[in-house]
Amino acid sequence: MTLPVNFLRDAQQLIPADRRFDDALSTLAFGTDASFYRLIPKLVIRVESEDEVVALLKLAQRDHVPVTFRAAGTSLSGQAISDSVLIMLGDNWNAREIRDQGMQIRLQPGVIGAQANAWLAPFGRKIGPDPASINACKIGGIVANNASGMCCGTAQNTYHTLAGIRLVLADGTRLDTEDADSVAAFHASHGELLERLATLGRETRANAELAARIRHKYRLKNTTGLSLNALVDFDEPVDILSHLLVGSEGTLGFISAVTYDTVIDHPNKASALIVFPDVETCCNAVTVLKSQPVSALELLDRRSLRSVQDKPGMPAFVQQLSDNSCALLIESRAASSTLLQEQLAQIMASLSGFPVEKQVDFTEDPTENAKLWAIRKDTFPAVGAVRKTGTTVIIEDVTFPVEQLAIGVNRLIELFDKHSYDEAILFGHALEGNLHFVFTQGFNSPEEVARYQAFMDDVAQLVAVEFGGSLKAEHGTGRNMAPFVELEWGSDAYQLMWQLKRLLDPAGILNPDVVLSEDPQIHLKHLKPLPAADEIVDKCIECGFCEPVCPSKGLTLSPRQRIVIWRDIQAKNAPASTPQSSKPLTNTRASTPAPPPVCAHSAAR
Repeated sequence: MTLPVNFLRDAQQLIPADRRFDDALSTLAFGTDASFYRLIPKLVIRVESEDEVVALLKLAQRDHVPVTFRAAGTSLSGQAISDSVLIMLGDNWNAREIRDQGMQIRLQPGVIGAQANAWLAPFGRKIGPDPASINACKIGGIVANNASGMCCGTAQNTYHTLAGIRLVLADGTRLDTEDADSVAAFHASHGELLERLATLGRETRANAELAARIRHKYRLKNTTGLSLNALVDFDEPVDILSHLLVGSEGTLGFISAVTYDTVIDHPNKASALIVFPDVETCCNAVTVLKSQPVSALELLDRRSLRSVQDKPGMPAFVQQLSDNSCALLIESRAASSTLLQEQLAQIMASLSGFPVEKQVDFTEDPTENAKLWAIRKDTFPAVGAVRKTGTTVIIEDVTFPVEQLAIGVNRLIELFDKHSYDEAILFGHALEGNLHFVFTQGFNSPEEVARYQAFMDDVAQLVAVEFGGSLKAEHGTGRNMAPFVELEWGSDAYQLMWQLKRLLDPAGILNPDVVLSEDPQIHLKHLKPLPAADEIVDKCIECGFCEPVCPSKGLTLSPRQRIVIWRDIQAKNAPASTPQSSKPLTNTRASTPAPPPVCAHSAAR
């Protein structure tokens, strides 16, 4: 597929040449995200204003050109890649407006999440979402994926803390829900669309079975499919529209600003690590702790603890734990030290009846806290660092009803064994029944792809059908779970999602095959190869966490991009007999010079 001549001509007139990239090296470098998928865009455009986005969308609509939006590219499920036009945020999307002593903050989509919290810190406030990637991911991605995190739960995600949004629809129309004139103009120009949304809302709320299913699904952490809860939570069509954009992964419109109702960031906190003798005991403790003053509760199975037990600073006892042990990392926060101590005593009293194998008592010391949380945060990169060259690291993200968490954990472990994922680890946000499991996967042969397919089919059946859980709790549907949305939601809800997609994007130009796809094999296509390149480079998982802090930021390619190019160069230089995993990734010119050496710190993630 080539891009239409008219689109290219008009895009060239609209966007300066230094912000348009169509050469093979640049499209490969800029087109790579943190997922295990790869599509190489025909054209990458770095936009610096909403006016440019509007104009580009009008061109794309006119010429039926698919477009995908990209913020930081830290998403994990294939929602930020394109084989058509990739529209990336430039450097001029960092505006903020702090209101009412930090009670609200309005942000443009290029703001990094941690930066927003730094601006709010003097007021003792923060944004609700707290994804693990908050030091790298941007507000645009946080909103578009309805990201959550360790402390966020379901109450403090973007959907539930949204105070206003500024968006651009597929046809280039703008709407600012905080601007009365903008809302009035939108009613005048898109009254039929709003009435259709209102009708869909009324029909959904009147369908008792469907409405109950939607409410049940969002009792859990859930980012599978579109945000159908907007249809049951709101009756005003502008409110429905604004909340549909949350978690839509760029498939319904472009988000150019968002206003959050912020949440309290308590200054006093303490953490403890408690190891139970088995999964059942650990999960029963979770059920008790759910009613206690706990702000974060992370479950780590024995495999995840084993992945970090040899790292410096880890408690010595971690190496000696029994094979069936399972740990909880507990954090409690409070407005005062006195109140915190009362909470800690209450928490420990609630656990007094449970057998404990080992424990690190609650500590308020920041250094000791950091050591404890390093156990949790190092698990994902630990697996990535020791994986076999040529394989990728996949982190899946499911939710079980909390009351069935123990059974769910054991059933997942059974699936690891059934499909020979011996290195797989399991951890997660236990208060919400949200589990992450990490495993390594090669895609270099039909047999490897078939193993992955069989495993994912089993996971989908287990989580979505048997337990009525969520296949994607917080990482977004992407391409990875698009074929399973109907399995999880059922036909009525699935068709409703397609109605919403076709209403807001009738030409289907916004991020096709993401969230909703008519291709049942889309999760098995465009799999990213990771050929051997260098002992240091091979450890990189292309997460992008290094990019915001790299000294070369804005001057040349980022560490992740240099690694992508270096891998491709090495693949091209490999002998003809080299296995499939080391074949060239794209048609990068053979004369391309070697890039500067990659940053060692980036490869070590």
